[in-house]
Order: sequence, then structure tokens, then C-alpha cells
Amino acid sequence: MRPDGQGTPHWFDDDAGPVVRPYAMTRGRTTSAAQHRLDLIAVVVTEPHTADPEADQTLSPEHVDIVELCRDTPQSVAELAAELDLPIGVVRVLIGDLVDDELVHVTRPVPPAELPDESILRDVINGLRAL
Repeated sequence: MRPDGQGTPHWFDDDAGPVVRPYAMTRGRTTSAAQHRLDLIAVVVTEPHTADPEADQTLSPEHVDIVELCRDTPQSVAELAAELDLPIGVVRVLIGDLVDDELVHVTRPVPPAELPDESILRDVINGLRAL
């Protein structure tokens, strides 16, 4: 029962505002069309040629928020998910859409296999100390 005495059950909090399910934001998709692999630490940057994303009627409010957040400061996928208070899977799909539309680009971290060997780094440090 609701506190106002009406018989209709009250199943949500009035302060929460309108509730949108995450799958509604991605139109039920769990991956983007181009199947972009986005690590949590991948950095998203708005393309310099991107004008006002709000003028594009095909973008959702969440797409616009991502473009705006990454315009001045590059953001990691994890930072965007935290800032937008959305599940990481949803944010990955939305970023994939923006990459496909060429509104943002993603800088992926260097894979561990491509990092220099620790012994090489030690040799460089020892060489610098010897100078």
C-alpha cells in the first residue's frame, strides 16, 4: 500500500525519476556493429572535427554525454561508465557506435607482449647511471 492510502502498490522511489533499462539505451545490443574491443583502460577522445553532437538527431543523450565528456579531457572507458553511472557493457556499446560514426576514437593500451623486456629496461637504467 502507498502511504497516501491508495490501493495501488508503489514499486519505485519518487526521487529516482524516470527509470530506463540499460538494454533500452543500446536497443537490446550487447556489442557494437564493428565489434570494437574496448578494455577498461582504453582511452576515448572526441575527434577534432566533431561539431555539436546535440544537433545530430540520431544520437541518444548518452552518446552526446560521452562526446562532451571526452572533448576536453580524454577519458578511459571505466571513467566514462562511472561518470555516466551506467554498466560497463552499455558504455562499450555506446562508444562502439560513436567510433563507427567517427565522432570519437579509442587509444588502446599497449598489450603486455609488446612491452619491452624488464632486463632491457634494467640495462638502460644501468647505462644511464654509468654516465
